[in-house]
Amino acid sequence: MTAVARSLAPPAAGGDAYADLIKETRGLRREQQIAREQWLARLDVARREETLFELEVLLKGLACFANPRNHAGPPRKTAIVALDYRDALVLSRDAMQRIIVLCRQLLGEQDRAFVFQRYLEMLLPDDTARTKLVRGAASQDTPEESLFLLRHALTNLLEVNGGITRLPRVPFRLFYAAMSVAHREVAQSAFFNPLVALEFRPEFDRITNVRVLELMRQVPGEQARRLVALTFLALFRMLRYVTLLESVVRQQRPAGLVYVVLSVMRSDARALTDYLRKQTGQQLAESFERELFKIPASQIHARHDELSAEAHRLLSIKSTLGGISANVRLELRRAFEHDFMAPDGGASTEQLRASVATVASNLRPALQNAVLVLGKALGARLDEHGVFDDVAVRRSLSLRLRRDVWMFAQIVRAFGAKARATPTREDRWSGPSSLQFVREFLSYFDAMGYPLLRAADYPRFDAFIGALGALEETDLLDPSRLERAVAEAERFYQFLTDLFEQIGHRDELKGVAFDRRQAAEALKLYLGE
Repeated sequence: MTAVARSLAPPAAGGDAYADLIKETRGLRREQQIAREQWLARLDVARREETLFELEVLLKGLACFANPRNHAGPPRKTAIVALDYRDALVLSRDAMQRIIVLCRQLLGEQDRAFVFQRYLEMLLPDDTARTKLVRGAASQDTPEESLFLLRHALTNLLEVNGGITRLPRVPFRLFYAAMSVAHREVAQSAFFNPLVALEFRPEFDRITNVRVLELMRQVPGEQARRLVALTFLALFRMLRYVTLLESVVRQQRPAGLVYVVLSVMRSDARALTDYLRKQTGQQLAESFERELFKIPASQIHARHDELSAEAHRLLSIKSTLGGISANVRLELRRAFEHDFMAPDGGASTEQLRASVATVASNLRPALQNAVLVLGKALGARLDEHGVFDDVAVRRSLSLRLRRDVWMFAQIVRAFGAKARATPTREDRWSGPSSLQFVREFLSYFDAMGYPLLRAADYPRFDAFIGALGALEETDLLDPSRLERAVAEAERFYQFLTDLFEQIGHRDELKGVAFDRRQAAEALKLYLGE
């Protein structure tokens, strides 16, 4: 995806980060934006926003699906260029067919003009007349004309791909070339080009919860506000992808739609997690620096405590965003590598529906919890302000929290046992292997433990984070630092054990037994065993 930088570039000074992200990532001119909004308002189509959302996700999916890194299924040892992509191209044809159906729905009566246009193109014997006819229909001054061109191009491409799939084998270069044609057609669309990583639209992504909007605007510093707004919007967008998956899997031929939507989810999740992992520290530091330099030197001493508190708040936001990045990456890896077959795996419709149900039951509460954790890091319990406060959602989140608490308690216990068994006077030059179990624990903590600390209001939060931070600051095994970390881990283990029991007594979990075997299987998957 070539437009990643545009969607993630810093905003202009003084702008509203949320408003900028939701309106300007696509780069439509003002008159185009107005024309698109008026067209959507005029549409006499049931669930018009949902229909348009599905169309644009599938259009983006054609570009994402061209990249095998976005395909679901277990990791492959075979080189990409050595695989057969015939089945993948068949799946992309299913998505193109659905795109054409959606275009017809959105065009309504104007779709008849397309049928007549196509008839004339095939009927005219004179090349000059045919060229004039095609050129005359190539304008994109209105959303209807832009949609008409997409319908035309993908109808032709559907025929071409149908011929290619009759081949006994489709190598990667041929598959990629065919998908690149679709990519180009979508990229040239004036009104329906969603090919921007982490792109947001007012008609799909507008946040209506007042408390969430307040939290985004209260974050100090423009770049910090943008990071927080980007994360909120991306998490809500991925939740919408999960809902779309549940919708398209009910179609008569769902396979192509499911795999193409999954490719969009994987692409956006990778863009978000990579950006948070690589840019969060720098962006927050620059944001604090800009705000600091606005303060006259004569006021620095008087505002020391205020600035120190703000710096600590930004550090907390950094840790939270890092934890969300690690957790989303872990959840997506599990969903894609374990819960779905590869595109050429021959999954039946029943298997696909079961896989989507499994992924939805795992991913939705994980993404919802990430939203709540970010809200808590910003100083608010969003579940008390109308976010995910439905009874069924609370039950799902509590089930997920209970399982995660149990899983991380096992990891903490194993870390303590391993650390206690480590010789206290180990040779300082024994090499990096002596710290391997520490590094593994810290990686698990980033992905699972930090969100639990935030979600559970752990009273020794700062002490635990400080002890783990001290472990990260050394390349050699320091017995005193390790002892401190182990002591804090043991306290945290006891807290998790008590919390596990408390969650089980919540109203929404009364009568719901804990499935220890299922939790143990989930733990194995998270640990990569």
